[in-house]
Amino acid sequence: MAIKTFGVIGAGQMGAGITQVAAMSGLEVIMNDIKPEFVEKGLESITKILGRNVEKGKISGEDKNAVFGRIKTSVSLQDMASADYVVEAATENEEIKYQIFKDLDEICNEQIILATNTSSIPIGRIATQTRRPEKVIGMHFMNPVPVMKLVEVIPGIATSDETLQITWDLAEKFGKTPAKANDYPGFIANRILLPMINEAVYCLYHGVGTREDIDTVMKLGMNHPMGPLALADLIGLDTCLAIMETLYDGFKDSKYRPCPLLRKYVEAGWLGRKTKKGFYEY
Repeated sequence: MAIKTFGVIGAGQMGAGITQVAAMSGLEVIMNDIKPEFVEKGLESITKILGRNVEKGKISGEDKNAVFGRIKTSVSLQDMASADYVVEAATENEEIKYQIFKDLDEICNEQIILATNTSSIPIGRIATQTRRPEKVIGMHFMNPVPVMKLVEVIPGIATSDETLQITWDLAEKFGKTPAKANDYPGFIANRILLPMINEAVYCLYHGVGTREDIDTVMKLGMNHPMGPLALADLIGLDTCLAIMETLYDGFKDSKYRPCPLLRKYVEAGWLGRKTKKGFYEY
C-alpha cells in the first residue's frame, strides 16, 4: 500500500516535530490531539521552526506554505480512518498508549501499520492491544525531531518483515537514518542515555557537584553538546522518570532505580522546559 497520508497522534514537542518532517517529505499529514488548544500549540511550534528556516535561507516562503498546506489538524481519532500509516506520539504512559492502540485498531483499515514513538515501553506489550500485532512497530524519533537524524526502528516479536521494511523506508523518506533495535525496555538509545542522566541526578542529589559543574564536566570532558541535567529538562523530567521506571520494572536491576531527587522534582511539577522550571529555570 502506497503511503500518501500520514497520521500523527499527539501534537506536543515530538508529535509536532514528526508532523513537520512528514509534511516536508511531501506527505499529507493529519495531526491529532485531544484538545484544539493542544493542536494549535503544535502548529505554532511548527510555524516558529519553519519561519526560522525561511529567515536562514534553508527553505523558501513558498516551501513553508506548501508544508502547511499538507497539514490537517484533528481532535477526533476517527479522522485516522483516512491515514495510510499512523504513528502515536502521546504521553509516555502505558495505559494511555494502550487505549489509543485499541481505538486505532477499530478505526483503521486492517492493512494499516500502527507505529509508536514510545521511548521505552516494549513494542510487543503495545501490540497485544490490537488484532494486528504483525503491523505494530516502534518508530522512535529523537528530540528535536526536525534536527536529529536518528530514528530507532523497533520490531516486536510478532512484527512482520514487511512492516519493518516499510517503516525503515519511511524513516529514510523523512531524511533520517534508521537504526534497528530489538524489543527490550528502553531499546538502545534510552537504555544507555537515561541511566547516564539518572546518574547525573544522583551526583546532584549527593552533592558531588553543582548542576552547572556536572553539565560542564560532561560537555567539555566528554564533548557532549549539552549537559545531562539540561538535556533532562529538554526531554521532560516526567518522561525521564517514566523511562527509568520502565527500565527498573523491566529488568529488576537496581542500577535502573530512579533517583529520589528526580521523583521529587516531578511530584513538585518541575518538569523542565515545558513548565519553565526543572534543574534550571527558563
